[in-house]
Amino acid sequence: MGATLTARERARAELVTEIKDAARRQLGEVGAPALSLRAVARDLGMVSSAIYRYFPSRDDLLSALIVDAYDSLGDAAERAEAKARKAGADPGARWLATCRAVRMWALANQHEFALIFGSPVPGYRAPQDTVRPAARIPLLMADILAEAVRDGLLHAPRRPLPRPPLIEPELLSEQGPFPPELRDLVERSITMWVALIGTITFELFGHLHKTVTDYRGYFDRAMVVAAEAVGLDIDLVPPT
Repeated sequence: MGATLTARERARAELVTEIKDAARRQLGEVGAPALSLRAVARDLGMVSSAIYRYFPSRDDLLSALIVDAYDSLGDAAERAEAKARKAGADPGARWLATCRAVRMWALANQHEFALIFGSPVPGYRAPQDTVRPAARIPLLMADILAEAVRDGLLHAPRRPLPRPPLIEPELLSEQGPFPPELRDLVERSITMWVALIGTITFELFGHLHKTVTDYRGYFDRAMVVAAEAVGLDIDLVPPT
């Protein structure tokens, strides 16, 4: 059992939550580049100097919002994958369930999605603290593919990618030595990730308007096509 928070600690945690909630409202009203600690303080009826006790700079507040967004998204995706796994779904169905959860979260949290996947905020550099939360979904997808590899459920691609791999060497070295076919898989998996975020971005930012007739149906089909790039079969069943 965790230690009980003191009254002072509870009050601080509640105020931090209020500050971040006010900042999220600003994201919707003025966008991340215009996020202002002074404006957040005014919204909460605080003097501007008081807010610096909790977030010393705008970038500190922005980083907290980014970590929260990644973690919220990661929670949604992991819950969906775990539910599909518990129901006995194969890797293709679990991968599609994960993708659907990412889309549903994005639709419900459009400003937070834009914060983590939209245009970079001028002058902001994400700290190391954001790396692990940002990696949650790619690592979840990698685990699904790794299981498919172990179970022999991936079809060999029709043709290999050209050499050399277009992947940062550090990414490969962090994950250990790969035989050629798995190096190819890593590169193809990145394409799957780009397809997932890109398809959602096109929908949220209106680029599919008067292009497709059914956004949800098109998204599912796009994910099937992306999965084919790594030889992963998905039996497309409409979501319940």
